[in-house]
Amino acid sequence: MSLAEAHQLDNSGIKFLNEPIKADSETDVIYMMCPMHLLTLDDKVKEIEKGQVLSILTDYDGALEDIPEWCNKTGNEFLGIYEDTDHYKFFIKKVKES
Repeated sequence: MSLAEAHQLDNSGIKFLNEPIKADSETDVIYMMCPMHLLTLDDKVKEIEKGQVLSILTDYDGALEDIPEWCNKTGNEFLGIYEDTDHYKFFIKKVKES
């Protein structure tokens, strides 16, 4: 399945995925809230190469707005969210060196 086929938009415009994307790296920020989840995300993106995909596991509902907004501000590509039973998996593609 291609990334384009996996994406679907909900009413808020957030991209939810039908299935998770294969990520090059993963970080778990479950139980972290603002701003710690974004600080951890910033550090983890620095550890991957341009073009690689990072998945972020979180149970923080505020991340639904925070992480896509962080991508817009940093110039990285927000690929979407996969909603699991008790957490979300966000997928970000590193587009530029940080």
